[in-house]
Order: sequence, then structure tokens, then C-alpha cells
Amino acid sequence: MNTEILTTTPSTDPTNLLRLRDSVYSTDLLITAVAHFDFFSWLDKNPVDIPEICTSLEIEQRPADVMLTLFKALDLLEERGGLYYLTKLSKDYLVDASPWSLGPYFASLKERPICDDMLRVLKTGKPANWGAKKDEKEWAVAMEEDEFAKTFTAAMDCRGAYLAPVLAKTVELSGYDRLLDIAGASGIYASAIVSQQPHMSAAVFEKPPVDGIARNTIIGRAMQDKVEVIAGDMFKDEFPEGFDVHLFSHVLHDWDFSDVKMLLENSYRNLNPGGMILIHDAHINAAKNGPLPVAEYSVLLMFASEGKCYSISEMEELLAGTGFSGIKYVPTVANRSVIIGEK
Repeated sequence: MNTEILTTTPSTDPTNLLRLRDSVYSTDLLITAVAHFDFFSWLDKNPVDIPEICTSLEIEQRPADVMLTLFKALDLLEERGGLYYLTKLSKDYLVDASPWSLGPYFASLKERPICDDMLRVLKTGKPANWGAKKDEKEWAVAMEEDEFAKTFTAAMDCRGAYLAPVLAKTVELSGYDRLLDIAGASGIYASAIVSQQPHMSAAVFEKPPVDGIARNTIIGRAMQDKVEVIAGDMFKDEFPEGFDVHLFSHVLHDWDFSDVKMLLENSYRNLNPGGMILIHDAHINAAKNGPLPVAEYSVLLMFASEGKCYSISEMEELLAGTGFSGIKYVPTVANRSVIIGEK
């Protein structure tokens, strides 16, 4: 197995390729809003806040939040004083009364199976089956099965091959010794960090069967002397003690607000005093109106998991409420960033 990926990246940039994959469901959300709710014509008559949108359209808060963030990022909505208003762009092209309305053009695709699933997610707040195949289980349940876990972990590992070395170069870790990579999948991020920070060791905290996949991957990269694997369930078990860095990389975005809060509280309880928490992910900006690639990715997460892309302000609120201080935001690469807090 290639170990070069732990310390180097190509001269080319895969950001646009990653966006193609991550944005795959965003157009279906727009089609669903236009075809099933005539959302923009409805909102044009009466600008309202998100609770009223949820009540009137009978949709749930989490997918509504993701939808509104996407539409703001697309310059189709603007938010003023908590109320949502159409922009000139959406007034011209997405309101039925406009002579230039493109509503029928979008609605011509409403029979796509994904649009039916998207409507269900909006109405129930529950994720669709992974990949929207009718015979597939929700992602979190499917991850308990060996074959799906192996395939999905490999998918996240290949993405990490580009993202992990950049994260390792971005964060200053000279004063820290032991890193716990929580729900760290293949261990690509822990392995990259200790490869570039030779004074450090790390452990990947994962539940079966992913813990076994992580062990094999770490051995394949000859990192087993620096990176161990600890089996455990982050929702049922206390995090292992004795670590001064906790890393959540592309983890919190899979879970709802209450679950994220619980995970951060577990981290704060068990992180060494003076330790650091790293939240590496794609983050929505504080105003929740972009960046567009992250808003698009948030639709995929809303569709397939219990989560979404959290905003910088939401993560700051969660971290501060848990007890972390010195919170800062640092961009990395490919529309990713790391939010850092101190205990």
C-alpha cells in the first residue's frame, strides 16, 4: 500500500471532481421545491421565517434549513431579520406569474425517483436509503455490515488521501503528544498527522467492523507502530483517556444537533486538560449563505444521514457551550476547514 500519500499531494487540484460527487442531490432538491411546493411562488406572496415555512409546507426543520441555505447560496433567497425573501433572480425565473418562469422546465423532471425520495426526506426529516436504492438500508445501519463498511471506508479513505496531508500541515501540533481519531474510519487522518509529526502517536476509535478494516489499512501503510486501533462505540462508550488531541474528521456532519452536542461533551470530559479538539469538515459560513459547494454537499448529507454541513457559527456555539475556548476557524483545501478549540 502506498505510504507516499500520507505526506504529499499531487500538483493538480481535485476540488471540482469532489464537488461533482458531493453536489449530486442538490439539483433534485431544487426540482422538488419547485415541482412539489411551487416554493418560490408561495414565498413571493408572503415572506416568512423558517418555523412558518416548516408549518405551512409541512416539512421538517433540518431539511428546511439545508434547503434554505442552498437557495441563499444560489442567490435565490435572502434573509433579513429572520424572514426569507426572493431575490431578483428567483422572482424573474422561478415564480409562476413571471413571463420568464422556468418552473415548468424544472417540473418536467419531477418524476425522477430521487425527487420522490427527496420529498419524503423533507416531509419526515429522516434520511433516505443510501444511494436511494429501495433495497438498501440507511447509511448508519448499513455500516454495521462487513461488505458495505469495507466499500464505504475505502471511499472515504481515497478522499482522505488528498485531504489528510493538508490537514496535517495546517494544524500546529508541536506541543501535543497523543491524538485520538474518533470514528476515524481507515485511520488516514491519524496516519498522515503522525507521519508529519514524528513526535506524536495516535489511536483510531472505531466500532466493528470498521475497527478491523482500520487495523488492516494501518498495517498496510506500515503505521502500526505509531497508530493503534481501539474498538468502541462513540455513542455508547466514554472516549479513552490519555489523549491531548481529539480529531473529528468528516464525522459530526452525519449526526443531528443533539448527537453532535453529546459527542462534544464526551470529548470535553475525556480530553486531557490543556488539550485541543479539531473538527475537520466542510463548514457553511457564519451567515449560512455559502459557500455554494458546501451548501450543495449539505444536501447529500441531509438526504443520506441524520446530519448536514454545520455552519461555523453553529460549531462555535456548540463548542463554547460544551466548555471549549480559544475557538478558531482555519481553511484547509477543497472547501474544507478545521475548527479548533482548547480545553
